[in-house]
Amino acid sequence: MGFTHAHGLILALIAASMLGGSMGNRDWGHSSNYTGWGWGWGWGSHHNQPLNETAGPNKIIVGGSENWHFGFNYSEWAFQNAPFYFNDTLVFKYDPPTNNTFPHSVYLFHDFWSYLNCDLKRAKMIANPTQGGGDGFEFVLKRWRPHYFACGERNGVHCKAGGMRFMVVPLFRWHY
Repeated sequence: MGFTHAHGLILALIAASMLGGSMGNRDWGHSSNYTGWGWGWGWGSHHNQPLNETAGPNKIIVGGSENWHFGFNYSEWAFQNAPFYFNDTLVFKYDPPTNNTFPHSVYLFHDFWSYLNCDLKRAKMIANPTQGGGDGFEFVLKRWRPHYFACGERNGVHCKAGGMRFMVVPLFRWHY
């Protein structure tokens, strides 16, 4: 398995999110603390959102109003909603399985290659198909390392074909 264009793109996205998040936190080139990518012209649809004072942890619903479901691009969502910070809580909301719906779950991959390949062999289920109902399943970002999330249902099909995977690298909050 060689290094592909996709691998290079993902590594560039990781570097951009870390650089953008740290620049945004330090008000570099901006008079206020912007939660986007650190520059006033921002990337993605969030550049007109209110400023983040970085005063404390946030609760972030994964997928926003879309919640956690098949067919939504969560990698793009994470890119547009970065940066994420230590002690922020990711909330995974999804309907419990019924006769008319497919189940969803939340898995945490231990490494980048398992994440890229949606290889669930070494991944850990952190929320089963019933834990996303009601207020949802909450995961607190407590470690400075990449966190690779995916739905593990249908033997990885939701991860591979359904867009149900994303990664975040929590950053430190800068207080002034």
